[in-house]
Amino acid sequence: MTASTPISLALALDVYLPVGIVVAMAILFAVFNLIATKLLGPSRSGQTKGITYESGMNPVGTARKRFNVRFYILAMTFLVFDVEIIFLYPWAVGYSQLTPRSPEATLFLGRIMFFLAASVVAYLYAWRKGVFRWE
Repeated sequence: MTASTPISLALALDVYLPVGIVVAMAILFAVFNLIATKLLGPSRSGQTKGITYESGMNPVGTARKRFNVRFYILAMTFLVFDVEIIFLYPWAVGYSQLTPRSPEATLFLGRIMFFLAASVVAYLYAWRKGVFRWE
């Protein structure tokens, strides 16, 4: 051990102690809620309480029903465009900070245009396949 070891240990403790406290508080909060719910919450059971609940409607049929693949493709299309919007906000902030017509700005613009073009091609492919038609 060197003389600088206690200083670096103190520095590490100073940096990681707040993170450790937050993690410990999160764990204690979760455990407390689970125990309090078990002790204080109602624990009645019955036929009405045991049935499936879906949006206030009584369940009709089985839960093992097959769905058309269009539902999943439409959901994936929504997620793609949702993620695209998430990427566009930081890109716009970063792009506005660049010098106009600089090589970095041109590269930045080219990358986002490629990203948007790929998304449009995917959208047109899904449209051509009839994903958005509900027959």
